Formats: sequence, C-alpha cells, structure tokens
Amino acid sequence: MDTAGQLLRCYTIDDIYALPEGKRAELIDGELYMMAAPGMKHQEIVMELSYYIRDFIGKNDGSCKVFPAPFAVFLNADDSVYLEPDISVVCGNDKLTEEGCKGAPDWIIEVASPSSRPRDYIKKMLKYGTAGVREYWIADYEKNRIMVYNFERETMGEFSFSDKVKAGIFDNFEIDFSGMDI
Repeated sequence: MDTAGQLLRCYTIDDIYALPEGKRAELIDGELYMMAAPGMKHQEIVMELSYYIRDFIGKNDGSCKVFPAPFAVFLNADDSVYLEPDISVVCGNDKLTEEGCKGAPDWIIEVASPSSRPRDYIKKMLKYGTAGVREYWIADYEKNRIMVYNFERETMGEFSFSDKVKAGIFDNFEIDFSGMDI
C-alpha cells in the first residue's frame, strides 16, 4: 500500500515485454521505471568504455563479452527484476541466452544521468551487490565522479574523470579517463 492506503501495482517482466515498440523500462522489485533516451555525452561514454574493455579482452585472449545497452539482465530467478545496464561484462557463456543474461554479470557500468541517478547509486548498487555482480562502476560525468564498488573485495573507491581507474576483475587493466575522447 502507498501512503494513501491504496494498493500498489506489482509489475512483472510480462509488463516489460508488453511495452509499446521503442519504449524501454527497468523493473526493480516489481516497480517499473521508464527510461528516457540517453543523451549524446552519455552515449559517448558508453561507447568509449565498451571499446576500451572489448579491446583489452581481445588483446588478452579473454573469454568475457561486453554488452552495451539495451541488453537484458535478469538478476533473480523470479520475474520482479529486469535491468538494462549501460555496460554488462559477462565472463563465461553459462549465463547467456538469446534473451540476455540470466544471473549476475561479472562487471556492470552505469553512466548516471539526472533521471537515473537515485536508482544507480542506491537501488541498483544494492541489487547488484546482493545478486553476485563482482564489480560495479557508476560513471557520473555531471559530478565528475566514477564510483567503483568491488563486491568481491568489499571495497569502494571514488575517482574523477582525470584519473586512471583499475578494473578489479582483470589483472593489469585500467582505464585512463583523462585520455578518453569524451
């Protein structure tokens, strides 16, 4: 019930699939969050980071795969959580299906925007941490901040867009944000 005593609707993945063509949303614990089209800066960051990560994996004969949004992530065995992280890195094919990732990706990066910021910093961070995601980054260009949550090591770090940021799931891999064309 909400504060007025009315029953709240509990949405499911079926509601995601029933959205009109071109409409996107995420589902967190039965609550539906409509997604606005990302802006140019947001997409530049997603593309640059995806490229850097994919290039590193390719040069090191890695088995991980990089999936930029829209890419479905089904964190739970139930139908109350459906997410489309900006970047999902999945190591091993056992979780991958034609529909997306069934279970926790190894590394997720969200590029924060004003409309997604509360979900990225709180709701998604908690969901990813409890679901088995190994590492979670929030790249927030408006705040000039990259938050790095390494759930395996139970550490958190804060960086700026002028720093080099080491990825915890790979040995010898860091992203030099100051050298990116964003």
